[in-house]
Amino acid sequence: MPSFSGIRGYLVIWIGQLFSSLGAGMTAFALSLWLWEQTRSATALALVPLIVFLPLILMTPLVGALVDRWNQQLKWVMMISDAARLLTSAALLLLLLSGHLALPWVYLLIFLEAVFGAFQWPADSAATTVMLRKEDYARAGGIQSMVGSISTVLAPVLGVLVYQQLGLTGIVALDMVGGLLALLSLIPVFVPRPARTEMGQAARSNLWQESIYGFRFILANRNLLALQLVFLFGNLMNGLAMALFTPMVLARSGNDAHVLATAQMAGGVSGILAGLALATWGGPKRRIHGVLIGWVISMLAVLIHGLGQTLWLWIAGALVGAFGAPLTNSSNQAIWQSQIPPDLQGKVFAARRVIAMLALPASTLAAGPLADRWLNPAMLPDGSLALVFGPLVGTGPGAGISLLFVFVGLSGALIMLSMYGVRRVRQVEDLVFDIQESPSG
Repeated sequence: MPSFSGIRGYLVIWIGQLFSSLGAGMTAFALSLWLWEQTRSATALALVPLIVFLPLILMTPLVGALVDRWNQQLKWVMMISDAARLLTSAALLLLLLSGHLALPWVYLLIFLEAVFGAFQWPADSAATTVMLRKEDYARAGGIQSMVGSISTVLAPVLGVLVYQQLGLTGIVALDMVGGLLALLSLIPVFVPRPARTEMGQAARSNLWQESIYGFRFILANRNLLALQLVFLFGNLMNGLAMALFTPMVLARSGNDAHVLATAQMAGGVSGILAGLALATWGGPKRRIHGVLIGWVISMLAVLIHGLGQTLWLWIAGALVGAFGAPLTNSSNQAIWQSQIPPDLQGKVFAARRVIAMLALPASTLAAGPLADRWLNPAMLPDGSLALVFGPLVGTGPGAGISLLFVFVGLSGALIMLSMYGVRRVRQVEDLVFDIQESPSG
């Protein structure tokens, strides 16, 4: 069988991941419908992201250490999450066909898939580093973003159609086909073995020490730590908007689900175009420009959403915002891939992911009470803030959330621009860390 390498091999992998992502998205959508039909409980649905999130937080540092230990067989490590998805889908299908599917089984399968799925991101990141040239790293981020956006747009639409015609059983069967294609796509691809470095060898220790090595590495290298703090702040700010976008649009549109769906689909379609453009362009040569300008674009989109009181402005915000995240994430990933030895990337990238994920729940937990208990009441026609800010965002249901979006978007954009004044951030690509500063195992 011919072996695909380099960018061609990378494309083969992500064509397979597109089918897998579509199948997973359709199944997630259909399972939410099935859970609602079975329980009529919002709590039952709300538990799903928690079940997914917890194993990622707990497992990712350990997984990062294991990925580095097994990095001479990266392709097989990459197969772990695809194989796990295939097996959990098969178990789900058997439970459906036998009539034994119940809520505890659904939660258990989601948990197991999340545990093994934790291997995917650090393994894929390490493989990208050794498969591609440095100038193609940001292009790879565009490809990944495009795949995710295609799934975001198509999975709910296809999920509704297939669920109505074939039910959950039909969707799970299609999901298995997508998982199998993703698994098979890895077989003809050549993934080089990362070179062993002195730093990688020095980091070898017991599994616990290796699991926390990534955090120690980031703390010891102040330039990369400064860059990571930019993302910590950005995720805290952006998390407020992510948590409140749906209630803002519904509140301000009279609970019109079609308006919400149209705004979300506009973002997905724009995300596809942004990913395609980035995959073709490859991003700026100075990656830090992509990071900071991408964050500014994302924050300006939040500002537009807050100022908007009609569908057209929400669509405009979605179109602008869809270009920000791919540019930021792909440029940031390229910086880290260029700075971190390949045989350390599992541990270090796992630590990055945990830090990033910790920011989102914090902002999500703060968003609801901030809107419900203070801002929304204050922006009612007779509220304490209505006279001052009413001319800017209007008053009534959802106006308090719009005001929060305006403050988050404006302050976030200004702060991200001000990061050009921080030398460790502005010159992170030039200020290569001192190896002597790196923690030993």
